[in-house]
Amino acid sequence: MRKTLLMLLLCFAGAFLNIVFNRIFTYPGVGLPLYLDTILTITITFMGGLFWGMLTGALTNVIVHTIYFWGWEAYLFALCNIATALITWLFIRTFPQDLNFAKSKKNLAVKTFHNSQHLNTVVLRIIILVLLSFVLCFAMSILGGSIAAFIHILNSSSADELHFRAWFGFTMFPHLPLIWVEILSRIPVNIIDRFISVFAGYGIAVVLNRFVVSYNIRLP
Repeated sequence: MRKTLLMLLLCFAGAFLNIVFNRIFTYPGVGLPLYLDTILTITITFMGGLFWGMLTGALTNVIVHTIYFWGWEAYLFALCNIATALITWLFIRTFPQDLNFAKSKKNLAVKTFHNSQHLNTVVLRIIILVLLSFVLCFAMSILGGSIAAFIHILNSSSADELHFRAWFGFTMFPHLPLIWVEILSRIPVNIIDRFISVFAGYGIAVVLNRFVVSYNIRLP
């Protein structure tokens, strides 16, 4: 029961921080075309697993689109945040020795490396995280672009709420079908966005994992 309550608290805190990061970088005075609304989704997935990561992602979009409401169709973008948790979890399953924090919690106190072994481990982990960034980039571009195109077809008046990407896409790809415009216009943004999100999310998870090990806190 205590673990469940702790994870719920972490999910709500993660959703709140996702929204804060997103609002900071989309604030008119900053004007950076980044989402950065999945950083803590990735963190919680590393720490607690698929269910808690997906819950954090879903809460992020439900809360932010309720506060900044512009149409019920906006809630469809929660699928992107949920898919981020799913893809991250699949990477953890594929590379358990490098990304599974449950294993590292058991071994952190006794695990030692020679300098060369440690360097190899760090380099391999960076490569895996870069690969995760690119997979998320293309997956989120396809999923997000498909949702945006569907929203545009469903309710064209909502297109203005999709920010600069609609204008950018139709400027760069004026003769392509709508869905391809939406997908392709997201790729340059997502390359940067997912790289930052993955490494920031993993870094926060490392710090939290140290805290969990230090205080002998048991998470899923």
